[in-house]
Amino acid sequence: MNQFNKNFVYAVCIVSAMGGLLFGYDWVVIGGAKPFYELYFGIADSASLQGLAMTVALIGCMIGALLCGSLADRIGRKKLLIIASLIFLISSAAVGASKGFMFFLVSRFVSGVGIGLASGLSPMYIAEVAPTSVRGKLVSLNQLTIVFGILAAQITNWLIAEDIPSGMGTAEIAASWNGQMAWRWMFWAAMVPSALFFLFALFIPESPRWLALKGRDSSSLDILTKVGGRDYATKELESIKSTNIIANTQGGLKILFSNPYRKVLLLGVVIAIFQQWCGTNVIFNYAQEIFQSAGYEIGDVLFNIVVTGIANVVFTFIAIFTVDRWGRRVLMLMGAGGLCGIYLVLGTCYFFHVSSFFMIILVVAAIACYAMTLGPCTWVLLSEIFPNKVRAVAVATSTFALWVGSSTLTYTFPLLNKALGSFGTFWIYSGVCLFGFLFMHKFLLETKGKSLEQLEKELCSK
Repeated sequence: MNQFNKNFVYAVCIVSAMGGLLFGYDWVVIGGAKPFYELYFGIADSASLQGLAMTVALIGCMIGALLCGSLADRIGRKKLLIIASLIFLISSAAVGASKGFMFFLVSRFVSGVGIGLASGLSPMYIAEVAPTSVRGKLVSLNQLTIVFGILAAQITNWLIAEDIPSGMGTAEIAASWNGQMAWRWMFWAAMVPSALFFLFALFIPESPRWLALKGRDSSSLDILTKVGGRDYATKELESIKSTNIIANTQGGLKILFSNPYRKVLLLGVVIAIFQQWCGTNVIFNYAQEIFQSAGYEIGDVLFNIVVTGIANVVFTFIAIFTVDRWGRRVLMLMGAGGLCGIYLVLGTCYFFHVSSFFMIILVVAAIACYAMTLGPCTWVLLSEIFPNKVRAVAVATSTFALWVGSSTLTYTFPLLNKALGSFGTFWIYSGVCLFGFLFMHKFLLETKGKSLEQLEKELCSK
């Protein structure tokens, strides 16, 4: 289908993708606030409490991802998007207003629940609304808003924090604007897009596929008509209903873990974990350590971090225009193979103590490769490979696996870096990418240009 109501479809998908913007912002903003809230709460000398502050949101992400599937099936995609936006709004205000460390942890945990809900829900909603011909492009909007959120957090942190004079002690930093208020405003800044997300989400329609799943064919037909006209709506609804025959006779989890769906679930889980274990996200979480290991001073490191954020945005734009032309499978293989080679060279440079602009080029190349391949394509695949009747719970399960992968990646990087050095760590990531390439080459089918219902028949038959 080439003709559809672009204004309606794009507006609806952009609103849903705002969940990705808040996801990206909240995920990265803590890195800029970290040096200041640690002094404020007196945890700068406690590695365990520092680790707890950094990972408590990830625990919330896992729980939010698990809740997403059952809640999305029970109350609908639209209502859950509204709930997620409210969680972002309230938790952003609460984190910034924290006076005690325990309140800070609870607020960050709640914020993580919002991230977990939005991370799976936004691409799923877009895939269920978007026409087949532009589904990849529109689901990639979610990844674009994620990287915009990451860049926004990096720039916000940079603009809010005041310069720290050389030789300034920790007690002086703790008593300064940065130590008392700057880190609060870094979190409070998210309240503006959170409020906009909440307001706009009130006006988007419910997913037509969820409505059809609940037997509300008339409402589903109305929304599909707005998307592509009456003929398109009639054909789509007939196709949707043909795959929903047993939707009301078996539970989602029961279907999900039965043949042949569990094989599709395994594919989704491996893809989700690989997106994290490919190693690129440690560059955002541990950018300071990575660039300092390459010989850069802290002032140069801050600039280099912004450079990686800009590269992330630029190459995600490229992905939007290639995902429906080149295909998901091709891009995933390019990403896995490309990162395998880049990490091999990067690790070798660390081994021989190379410290030059060439290191920045390699890091930016890794970000660029990830941004136009594995980053957006993973979310596209997770939103389209699962059958209608179990999509919500399957996406939630895969997203949970993704956050487990993110947590283990974040936790193990400093351990690997200390035990093996930067060169050994990136060589391990190169090996992981090689495994990912071989796995996807064997098991991943191309999904571009196929309806969700067609994909269901092809994947489940295999």
